[in-house]
Amino acid sequence: MRLGGLICVGLVGCPGSPLPALDSGVVVDDAGEVDAGAADASVVDAGVVDAGVVDAGAVDAGTVDAGVVDAGNACALPWPVQLNPPSAPPYAGTVYVEPGLITSADPTSFRTLTATGHGLRQIFDRRVNAFVTVDAWLFDAQFGANKHVEVQVNPEFTQAQAETHARTHATIVGRLPAFAFRDLDMLWINGGKQLYGGGNRSILIHTEQTVEYEAGGWTEEVMLHESGHTSLDSYHQATARWLEARTADGVAISTYARDNPTREDVAETLSMWFAVRFRSSRLSTADQQKVRAAVPSRLSYFDCLGLTDAPLP
Repeated sequence: MRLGGLICVGLVGCPGSPLPALDSGVVVDDAGEVDAGAADASVVDAGVVDAGVVDAGAVDAGTVDAGVVDAGNACALPWPVQLNPPSAPPYAGTVYVEPGLITSADPTSFRTLTATGHGLRQIFDRRVNAFVTVDAWLFDAQFGANKHVEVQVNPEFTQAQAETHARTHATIVGRLPAFAFRDLDMLWINGGKQLYGGGNRSILIHTEQTVEYEAGGWTEEVMLHESGHTSLDSYHQATARWLEARTADGVAISTYARDNPTREDVAETLSMWFAVRFRSSRLSTADQQKVRAAVPSRLSYFDCLGLTDAPLP
């Protein structure tokens, strides 16, 4: 995903698109850097990594359930159709609506970082818009009691630099709620100023882009969006209930989601659902009203998943 309440035109780096599947050969769209959410028809929906997983409700490595919709009561009823939805999405994109939704003052579930040597890994590098095989510096990052993520750092860095980048970004990722970790197995870290990305059981990071995100206070918000691609897309974006909620709302939360519905609707909506439900004290009343007016059924869909903002235990 990529833009936000601000239009992304290079003043603030936009988050990146969901990444192509490892064997797809598809070039990742980063047009959001210039055009706030313009669709790129050449980009397949790369957020679907585990579309074949049958049990989408199993708890994974201590994370909260990211897949089960409560079948009881209102959650099983048809979504109410909006008779007079807003005429247009309220945002260009949702990442840059409010930089204080998750901050460095919030707790992190990141516990330890252990260097495990180096090894050949296939990671995505937006500087060449392709998957590359590198002899990466490897680290085991532990989150909470028993979630482990392999941090794979491009060997363009020294080992000491790689460890610093691994620790810095693991700390940031640890501020995400537990549900964001469901399918997160890897962090890919490269140099350069390129957009982040999600999918492939990973989050893609470019370190110079982090500097820019940090300056604006957006890093955690971008990570939340990308975790939506990694841990939620494949379970929800093509389900009948999500599509029914989308139809009932009659409008998307952002023009970016509207123009890329099969790729960005879940992740774009996730950010504002999280903001309204768990960070309302940090979100303006006007923004809360915009969100509730635009996507009430999608908000209810997320509510029915039983997700919370709790960090990994």
